[in-house]
Amino acid sequence: MVSRVDRVDPREIQSLQLYLNEYRQQAEIFSQQLALLEDGRMEAHAAIETLEALSGSPDSIVLLQIGGGVSVRAQVPEPDRILVNIGSEVIVEKLNAGAQDYLRDRITEMEASGKKVAETLDRIRGQMNEIARRIDLAYQQAQAPPMAPVMPVPPKKPRNEEED
Repeated sequence: MVSRVDRVDPREIQSLQLYLNEYRQQAEIFSQQLALLEDGRMEAHAAIETLEALSGSPDSIVLLQIGGGVSVRAQVPEPDRILVNIGSEVIVEKLNAGAQDYLRDRITEMEASGKKVAETLDRIRGQMNEIARRIDLAYQQAQAPPMAPVMPVPPKKPRNEEED
């Protein structure tokens, strides 16, 4: 008796499993990247709100986090002169409105990047689903009972009502 497992190439299943594992790793990386972009976007929105509040506040007092969950009240001596990190540890001074504009532009860039990352993640998940489907199909074929040969059934003779 020949087993149906003999018909499924174990190397193909192993290869598909390796591809599936690689896609899982890529999906995890893109998911983390998407989360970082979302965190950056939310942080930029919070900074814009703070800058707006600073420009409208006569005393310019803010809570300054100093670490360990501890904050102090601090007065901002020049609330219209903002220091902005523009990347690679380069810090420039901008007016409050200019800093807000810069942050809005960064949010737009992060949203565009997030959309591209999400599209890539969707493609990877689609490929993962296809590979998982192929693996399942191979296992189903391996476990299916062998089919018995089908014998043709002779056609039935039409019944005549008079014969009854």
